[in-house]
Amino acid sequence: MKIPRFMIAGTHSGVGKTTITTGIMAALASAGFKVQPYKVGPDYIDPTYHTMATGNKSRNLDTWILDNETVKKVFVKSASKADIAVIEGVMGVFDGSSGTVDQGSSAHMAKLIDCPVILIVDTSSMARSAAALVSGFLNFDPDLKIAGVILNKIGSERHLKLVTEAIETYCNIPVVGYVKKNAALELPSRHLGLVPTVEGGELPRMVNSLAGEISKGIDINKLTNLAMAAPELPDDILDTCDKDLVSGIDQCKTNVRIGIALDEAFSFYYYDGLEVLEEKGAELVPFSPLHDQALPENLDGLYIGGGFPEIFIKELSWNMPLMREIKLAGAQGMPVFAECGGLMYLSREIVDFDGKRYQMTGLVPGACIMENKLIGMGYVEAESLSDNVIAPKGKKTRGHEFHYSRIEPTENSNFKHAFRLVRSRYQQPILDGYANGCILASYVHLHFASDPELAERLIQHCNNFKKNRLRKCIDEN
Repeated sequence: MKIPRFMIAGTHSGVGKTTITTGIMAALASAGFKVQPYKVGPDYIDPTYHTMATGNKSRNLDTWILDNETVKKVFVKSASKADIAVIEGVMGVFDGSSGTVDQGSSAHMAKLIDCPVILIVDTSSMARSAAALVSGFLNFDPDLKIAGVILNKIGSERHLKLVTEAIETYCNIPVVGYVKKNAALELPSRHLGLVPTVEGGELPRMVNSLAGEISKGIDINKLTNLAMAAPELPDDILDTCDKDLVSGIDQCKTNVRIGIALDEAFSFYYYDGLEVLEEKGAELVPFSPLHDQALPENLDGLYIGGGFPEIFIKELSWNMPLMREIKLAGAQGMPVFAECGGLMYLSREIVDFDGKRYQMTGLVPGACIMENKLIGMGYVEAESLSDNVIAPKGKKTRGHEFHYSRIEPTENSNFKHAFRLVRSRYQQPILDGYANGCILASYVHLHFASDPELAERLIQHCNNFKKNRLRKCIDEN
């Protein structure tokens, strides 16, 4: 199977991966290529820039949350429909879930799909030393195919000449391009990273301008040639992975309608996870907690993902009609599944960075308190403490957390935590989230492609609610 592909990776976080990758994707799209974008790891925001640049949904390739076969399936299934696949790495190329193995890293992903890597080097305050840096990356893992280098933050033509000569002389690897120091190329960010493109504003213009700027210094033809030279992948990857993904009760197509929160405040979803829900029988019906006064009609469940509710906290608190309807739906037994920002929205109130309180939906008996430091970040293993709408008691699944808020249960509320989490960085167990009846809300971002049984269980709960709803309608008439 011929799939032209390359990965843009970095020596470290903050080296310019997202800006440069987005610019390259936009330049390729402008040149007429159908580009399929990807992001290594669990990040939600970087893929929104890829999607804006290419017009195609960017997908996450996470070798810690997903097993190897599922990751390959996610990649091949979508990449085989495009002219070229461009993958943005995560952190430094060798940084993953451990200090001693490469699982979860860009290197792991690149080796898994036999993908050539283009290494971005921040050349600030160095010249010949850049060759020593690149040499270290080349020799650290000989199995990783680093095929070229992009030089970022070049200060002058002489600087470019010195660094290029050093790398190509001592490392025997081509410099495929450079980007000059330019503050105008920096994408806007806030406490959780880049500003998501769903917020609009000047972001579309900025992304469009990246293509022109990147094309000035990066040889797009060299990149496409490297992509075309990528080894062929086995033809049976997709068939093998499909068999693994359609196990269980896959044939139970129940055709339930699940409302999914999608707007400027809520946009963090794994696209391949949503596809699993659809393949299992869910019709995903978008609604906006910011702009809609009522839920869509005839819903059988709600899915409220992550995002930035704290940024739109006033607007959310003003939309009382929708919050009352959501609370009533939960009280009537509609399955409601929420992740991170969704947990905050379902809480009794959010306390912002200045200590001001804003009323929220109230399905979760507690307040979400914003803090000026990270409360949780990284991979977690989540064990269900009781039966809930996606998992039975004791089931373990992998996910990711990244939040600046904490949940403070309401006094005397008999608050029931949803999960016992083990954080991969520290291994200490903590309690997280809230589960009671049809309500499940936590800080954990889960991926339905990691375990399709999670999606099947949610759909089954929604189907049970649908049957009860239809039976009630018949009785009333």
